[in-house]
Amino acid sequence: MINDKIPFTGPHKGELESWISCSPFEKLLGIKIIEAKNGRAVLTMPFVVDLAQGAGLVHGGAMVTLADTAVAMAIKSKIFPGSRFGTISLNAQFLAPVSKGLLCAKAGITFLENRQIQGVAMVSNGDEQEIMKFTAIFKLARDAQMI
Repeated sequence: MINDKIPFTGPHKGELESWISCSPFEKLLGIKIIEAKNGRAVLTMPFVVDLAQGAGLVHGGAMVTLADTAVAMAIKSKIFPGSRFGTISLNAQFLAPVSKGLLCAKAGITFLENRQIQGVAMVSNGDEQEIMKFTAIFKLARDAQMI
């Protein structure tokens, strides 16, 4: 039975303000792009109550999203606008809990073989304490081109 109160579930067309800009989901989390150039990126995300898990700490998924987005922006800084790519694997190592403040992700990339890109990011809290190490592999679409 279909519930008439279920919101429209798609398909949705994603439209960004520019090639290097946040998606609607990233904006929902409060992510801001501080810098994205030359295969590196710095992004921030404030810890607001909507990002908390049951114990009042930052939800791990929110931190992973920040790091994954930072790597994606680093990639976008090295490929032509409109090129498609996606995360194919990731690993997050949580180093410390976070209960307040502004999170910062610093990311960099390395091009590998077979259209694959390795990304790394370090997420820190407002005191610049490292709170999460992140690594991921992304894959470029066949028609993607590097700048």
